[in-house]
Amino acid sequence: MDHSSITGRQLAAARTLAELSQADVAKAANVSIPTLKRMEGASGSVPGMTNNVAAVVRALEAAGIAFIDGDYAGSGGPGVRLRDGQG
Repeated sequence: MDHSSITGRQLAAARTLAELSQADVAKAANVSIPTLKRMEGASGSVPGMTNNVAAVVRALEAAGIAFIDGDYAGSGGPGVRLRDGQG
């Protein structure tokens, strides 16, 4: 998935679904908590440096999250889910 298509709501939903705090994700991604808060607060595509967005996505994927883009059949738009065997 192209990280430029990730939305702030997806990041926030993914973190919540993985039962992680902002501090947990920020530490795993090596970004600051304020940076993560700005990312999650975006109403559309996540602002910020692409390497930071990619690091947050990788941290959430490592926690068992799968990102679903808006083209996924039947999804109704971008979203997140736990991968099989997670949770």
